[in-house]
Amino acid sequence: MRHVLTSFLSVHWAIVFALLALICIDGDRGVTAALGVLGVTVESARFVDLQNIVVVAPLAIALLVVAVLFFWAFVDSLINDAASPGADSVVRIAFISASGVLSMILIGGAAQGINGLFMVVAVQLAALLASYVAMLAERRSAAASDDADFRATAHGMAKAAAHNSLLSLISGRTGPGRTGSNGKGGR
Repeated sequence: MRHVLTSFLSVHWAIVFALLALICIDGDRGVTAALGVLGVTVESARFVDLQNIVVVAPLAIALLVVAVLFFWAFVDSLINDAASPGADSVVRIAFISASGVLSMILIGGAAQGINGLFMVVAVQLAALLASYVAMLAERRSAAASDDADFRATAHGMAKAAAHNSLLSLISGRTGPGRTGSNGKGGR
């Protein structure tokens, strides 16, 4: 079963973080433009110039790594099914990394005295959490339906075996290794 919601959300977050990384790297705009995309207006930073390569490069690399992790989760959702043992590990790593990067943006922004950053990051973290819960629910429901199919198949096989056994007892025929009612073993 293909996971439509998981695939869509993985691609969505991969694009979001890739665009943020691209905007960070883009020439003269840097981190200020990336924060502007998130909804924060930055007048001036207190300690460090937000267009400095020392600030831009690590942030862009971190955002790009998160984008690659979400793309990897997308590919994993296309290739593997929900019943595979490591199906949730890539998704979990991607969401933990994204939460870590957003938390570092919040800490760095608070240290720089950027106003309005807490609410923007809180909304992004809430959206990440909602996406993770939706993806996890979709994977678990797919695994539960696979489990229900397995149980239904096993139940049908058990009913068929009991039916065949009852028919052989009623007809007087015995199966391999069983003795008949006269104790001589068969017909």
